[in-house]
Amino acid sequence: MQLPLIACGLLAYLASQVSATALTYKLSANEKACFYTATKARGEKIAFYFAVQSGGSFDIDYEVTGPNGKYIMDGQKERQGDFVFTANEAGEYKFCFNNEMSTFAEKFVDFEISVENEARVNLPAKQGTSPEQTTALEESLFKVSGQLSTITRNQKYFRTRENRNFSTVRSTEKRIINFSFIQIALTVCMAALQVFIVRFFFQGARKGYV
Repeated sequence: MQLPLIACGLLAYLASQVSATALTYKLSANEKACFYTATKARGEKIAFYFAVQSGGSFDIDYEVTGPNGKYIMDGQKERQGDFVFTANEAGEYKFCFNNEMSTFAEKFVDFEISVENEARVNLPAKQGTSPEQTTALEESLFKVSGQLSTITRNQKYFRTRENRNFSTVRSTEKRIINFSFIQIALTVCMAALQVFIVRFFFQGARKGYV
């Protein structure tokens, strides 16, 4: 019964070492929105993920700045990004999305900001449990944690593709409907024009006979 207790302790520790914020934000045209996270110590890892789900050409401008106002990374007209960097200074980090390039298109952006302290806990060996068992269990749990992170990233990727494909289908459907209405209007106009021309010829022929 000691190993399950150790596993629960390690899982609780892993959960306590990661703080994350996952949001979906509607970015209006000509809008710039910023979000913040804070690190408590130097050397912590910051993970930053974003993906444009719908709107325009599925692209956005972004920038990340540190506590001293120094640019850490930025990009223009990016569809999505997945970055991990080390916080060289403790303090507040700013993540901004900029849609000022769009004059009318609003965009939905999925993003996640997480701060992780990679320090590992050293659990005391329980009675009847060898240090080798504890180390093997710890390594297995960290491996499972890494695999879960990979699965989460893959889910985000497929969700983004699904949303973009659905947005493309809706846009194509609207264009087909609009084209159909235009085609109907042109057909009605051509029929009316043909009737008018035929009536004009017949009226002219009658006047000639008179």
